[in-house]
Amino acid sequence: MNENDPTNNEEGESLSGNERFLAGSDKSFYTELEDDPYEEPVQEQPVSGSPLLSPPDEPGKGRMDVPHTPPEKKSNFGKYAALIAVLFLIIGSSFAIIYYSAGGDFYPDNNRVAVIYIQGTMLTGSVPSGLGYATSENICASIRKAVDDNSVKAIVLRINSGGGSGSASEEINTEIRKAQQAGVPVVTSMGDVAASAAYHVASSTDLIVANRNTMTGSIGVIWTFRNMSAYYEEEGIDFYIAKSGEFKDMGGTWRGLTDEEKEYADRVIRESYNLFVQDVAQGRNMTVSEVKDIADGRIYTGVSAKRIGLIDEYGNFYDAIDRAADMGGIEGEPTIYYVNKPSITNLLFGSKVQNDNIAESFVSYYEKSPFGKLAY
Repeated sequence: MNENDPTNNEEGESLSGNERFLAGSDKSFYTELEDDPYEEPVQEQPVSGSPLLSPPDEPGKGRMDVPHTPPEKKSNFGKYAALIAVLFLIIGSSFAIIYYSAGGDFYPDNNRVAVIYIQGTMLTGSVPSGLGYATSENICASIRKAVDDNSVKAIVLRINSGGGSGSASEEINTEIRKAQQAGVPVVTSMGDVAASAAYHVASSTDLIVANRNTMTGSIGVIWTFRNMSAYYEEEGIDFYIAKSGEFKDMGGTWRGLTDEEKEYADRVIRESYNLFVQDVAQGRNMTVSEVKDIADGRIYTGVSAKRIGLIDEYGNFYDAIDRAADMGGIEGEPTIYYVNKPSITNLLFGSKVQNDNIAESFVSYYEKSPFGKLAY
């Protein structure tokens, strides 16, 4: 052993490669030193104050394990709140559309003209509007609703009907007179046709506005009977009729009318006709004789009707609105309030097939009555 060898210490122990470097070998500053293969690797020390970390494959061996914290779940409250807000917005918008389409107004003013539609065959009772029938209950309720509304200054009846039940027109006329007595003027706007019972209603209003080509008039009464006895005989269908009086089965389809029944039917027709004529004379400020001269059931165009005094003016729907506004004391542009206009609610909440069946069942007593059909 070389005593002068700097790689040996005083105890004669061999120095490691690093120690030899520190010992000051002449080549230590210029020669790359190799680590002793038997030397334990130097482990990196943590920064002062930091806990010792264990390697992933040796948890807890001489070092502090860091507890595993699960990731926080993100709350969906914001998404649900936004979805609910959108749903409320859609629902609110839908109800607003329905409300406005039905004639509603969130901020009604005091200058409104109410519009009430009379469209289709006129009958008593109640059938959903927009199904081809104009029922007295629906129309009377609409008139009452308009009169009770302090913002309504006048009413326009938009008529497009060929007539129907004289009882229905009489019920409507009663409500028209009540509106007039309450100081609410009523104006008629005729569309394509306003005849018979429909003209009966129009004659009670304060002013009638029609087009030159409107079909109106047809002042008169008709009572139809159906005799199907030949068909029943051919089909081998026989009837036994038990009745308490001679006229109790009058109008039955199993036989025709007797001479006495025909005479009786004529008397009923004349009585109903006289009531019709008297109402027209009163409403149009004419004499009964003047009305009878033109009340033979014929249809008149708007031009002829104006000449003989059955209407007052030519004009369309909006002309009637303006005239009603003037009569109601409204200055400026009036607000139109549609009281019973067929609306989107019929599409959203009604089945066409179901409503058609309801209407058919309701009017069958009138259209297919075994006692005939008495109509204006």
